[in-house]
Amino acid sequence: MERITTWLHEKNPGLDGPIDADEDLIEARLIDSMDFLEFIDLLEELSGSSIDLQDVTIDDFRTLGHVQKRFLSATP
Repeated sequence: MERITTWLHEKNPGLDGPIDADEDLIEARLIDSMDFLEFIDLLEELSGSSIDLQDVTIDDFRTLGHVQKRFLSATP
C-alpha cells in the first residue's frame, strides 16, 4: 500500500498526512478521471495481474481498504 499512498501524494501535492483506509478517494478527488488509467496500471503492476474493467466496479477503487481487498489481498 505504500506505493499507492506515495502515488496519491505525488498526484495531490497539497495532501498532508496519511490517507485513511476508508477515505473515499473519488469523493475526496484524490483520483480523478485523468489519473484513473494510470492508477489501474499501478495496481496491475503491484498485483502482477491485469484488471479486466468489465469485472470491476467503481466501488472496487473507492477506498484504500477496497483496493487492498480486491486487488492486493493475494499479494504478499
